[in-house]
Amino acid sequence: MPLDLSVFRETPSRRTVVRLLLATPLLSGCAGGGLSTDLFSSGPAVPAGPPQQPTAVGTGQVKVGVILPLSASGNAGAAAQSMKNAAEMALAEFQNPNIQLLIKDDGASAQGAQQAAQQAADEGAEIILGPLFALSVPAAAQVARGRNLPMIAFSNDSSVAGRGVNLLSFLPESDVNRIVDYAAGTGKRSFAALAPDNAYGAVAEVAFKQATARRGGRIVVFEKYGADRAQIQAPARTVAQALGGADALFLPDDGEALPVVAQALTSAGANLKRIQLIGTGLWDHPRVFADASLHGGLYAGPDPAGFRAFAGRYRSRFGGDPVRTATLSYDAVALVAALVKTQGPQRFAPEVLTNPSGFAGIDGLFRFRADGTNERGLAVMRVTSSGGQIVAASPKSFGNST
Repeated sequence: MPLDLSVFRETPSRRTVVRLLLATPLLSGCAGGGLSTDLFSSGPAVPAGPPQQPTAVGTGQVKVGVILPLSASGNAGAAAQSMKNAAEMALAEFQNPNIQLLIKDDGASAQGAQQAAQQAADEGAEIILGPLFALSVPAAAQVARGRNLPMIAFSNDSSVAGRGVNLLSFLPESDVNRIVDYAAGTGKRSFAALAPDNAYGAVAEVAFKQATARRGGRIVVFEKYGADRAQIQAPARTVAQALGGADALFLPDDGEALPVVAQALTSAGANLKRIQLIGTGLWDHPRVFADASLHGGLYAGPDPAGFRAFAGRYRSRFGGDPVRTATLSYDAVALVAALVKTQGPQRFAPEVLTNPSGFAGIDGLFRFRADGTNERGLAVMRVTSSGGQIVAASPKSFGNST
């Protein structure tokens, strides 16, 4: 069974034992923003001003470095501030956790992340949470490894995971594996795909081809399209012409682009109601739910109930909506607090963090792999006009496999 990270969380009316609240990623607004982080951004964040001064929150004995791009511009800075709020919220909600957060601003740069990690280490941090961006993770990891400190980073670019560097984000590979497994389990054997020619599309392509082969399926056509949406007609036409030999159509793009892709396929002669559309957590977006041509499509993602509960508490405390990534920092702090409470001196040892049974959280199960990537127990959702509707619940355990 997964380790249910039961710790005491204080509420206004009572104190009760609750599960670790665990959740997701994306630099966008509140619920329905999709599940992503830096892997989908157009480039590195730009600092908006001078670095924020380091702050320490809490009075516990176990010190925890928290590295975020607090002085970044635009969505990145807003996400960082929301994640900082969520980290402090986790500390406030759990009864007397024996931890202190050392919050550092990395200035949205690799150099800043390295300096932040060095400061946290010099101040006695036993573990580092963050950074958010892939470009910053290796720089911070160099310091952490040199001081034998584990990291739980928030990037969803699996290439930056590694020895001692665990990623808590939602990785595209988990989404793809879950939706292909579900489709194959319902009898789908022949797949078509139309994917964006970008970082996310490249990761999704590799995962999709591996998952399809593992389930004994075949890919009848796989086409890509570039950032210029005017150029999508030709690949859409190729896919539309091949759909007669396919049981399912894989469209791994986000909520902003997906309606455009669907329109291009329809214009090319594809009847999207006669084939099973499948996708990833990026489909969790208002524009997808508003597009009738996508209704009935299936995607993998966390049960949204967990984020709704988290967002309600966040609004009560801060008076605004959290970004989707805010749950990552909340859950990282909650995880650290639970391990400090239950695991003694070995609290952050590799064998503790990579417990194959995993941990139970807001968005279901998760576990860290030895290579630093993660696996999550995801639900399968159907696109409807009122949002995502669960058609297959998230699993209750990972079983014995790793």
